[in-house]
Amino acid sequence: MGVQVGVIADDFTGATDIAGFLTENGFRTILLSGIRDTPGVLDEVEAVVISLKSRSNPVKEAVQQSLDAMRFLNKQGINRFFFKYCSTFDSTPNGNIGPVTDALLGEIGEDFTVVCPALPVNGRTIYKGYLFVGDVLLQESGMRDHPVTPMRDSNLMRLMEVQAEGKAGNVPVQVIDQGPAAVRGALTDLRRSGVRYAILDAVSDEHLHCLGEAVADFNLVTGGSGLGGAIARALNDRGSSDEATRWTPLVGRTVILSGSSSVMTNLQVENYVQRAPAFGLSIERVLQDPSGYVSEIVGWVLAQPEDGLAPIVYATGQPEQVRRTQEAFGADVSGSAFESLFAALARALRGVGATRFIVAGGETSGSVTTALGVEGFRVGPQVAPGVPWVRSLEGTVDLVLKSGNFGEETFFTTAQK
Repeated sequence: MGVQVGVIADDFTGATDIAGFLTENGFRTILLSGIRDTPGVLDEVEAVVISLKSRSNPVKEAVQQSLDAMRFLNKQGINRFFFKYCSTFDSTPNGNIGPVTDALLGEIGEDFTVVCPALPVNGRTIYKGYLFVGDVLLQESGMRDHPVTPMRDSNLMRLMEVQAEGKAGNVPVQVIDQGPAAVRGALTDLRRSGVRYAILDAVSDEHLHCLGEAVADFNLVTGGSGLGGAIARALNDRGSSDEATRWTPLVGRTVILSGSSSVMTNLQVENYVQRAPAFGLSIERVLQDPSGYVSEIVGWVLAQPEDGLAPIVYATGQPEQVRRTQEAFGADVSGSAFESLFAALARALRGVGATRFIVAGGETSGSVTTALGVEGFRVGPQVAPGVPWVRSLEGTVDLVLKSGNFGEETFFTTAQK
């Protein structure tokens, strides 16, 4: 079949998210940590996902990274692209999704694309262009107080128009209920009327399946992992990939590292620390003596039994606690310090025999993956929708890279089963 789609993902958890859905919908998938030459590997797959760390970067950096990724994929003979971002959009009026979309459209000489971050299986739905989390608008969810990308507007048309260069329109559920042909007709009408970004409603998996068929032949699609999986489903008739069914965990120690402060990760940490060894990080210690602190934590991890639940090291905190830390030490300083510590800790733990890392938070996942020097992954079974186990190409490290709000409260326990 050959490579059918190249994905440009704006963070590491988002990359594993869509890789899991592509695999589940029948595409053998390879996930690359940045732009990597992997001779021969692409011959074995139908999808290539490039994970960037561009979600919260300055706009110019995000645009350049994304263009570099598209050009690399194009050199591999790929001409169907998917720009993947979070199902909660995670992009303020000053954010990167609009500018990156414009740059990618310009690179391939197009003037129209679709926007659909919906992931109904995880409660992210779009109705009349408004993004919902569960039964509340995005701006009323926990994302309102996100420390990096606080979401204060739920209208995707407004968000795109304030960030990007063109006009946005909406394809409502009433059209989508009529099937792929009706969607294609609506998209043609929007394009003729001067719309540049078509916001696609989706309140169910059936809507995503319809949309996947309608836009499968687009040169550039933007959205969440749900639409990516639906496109794979539309392009493939082989059923699920066999990668996940052949998965056997590596031998070695498991460690959980949690840097996310999302609502769900807070619940997951609270659930887990009641039953497993837990080490809560102190920002003061992180700033005062990071190398000594890493040595102390490694010693603590090694002192925990290997046959029970894995130890967790966490910086996760409630919004008020995060706010106090940012006010006292500065948001950039504290955030950078925690991520640097997680990176150093991952390297040190790998050096003493840890082979499996369960990581919560996009920024933390990026720091850990980079620190471990992992150039790419093969995709295994999903722990929860959008959260698969992945294994380094050389087969020495297994990771779960979890977006903050994904998974149930028992996620950390479930992942180890």
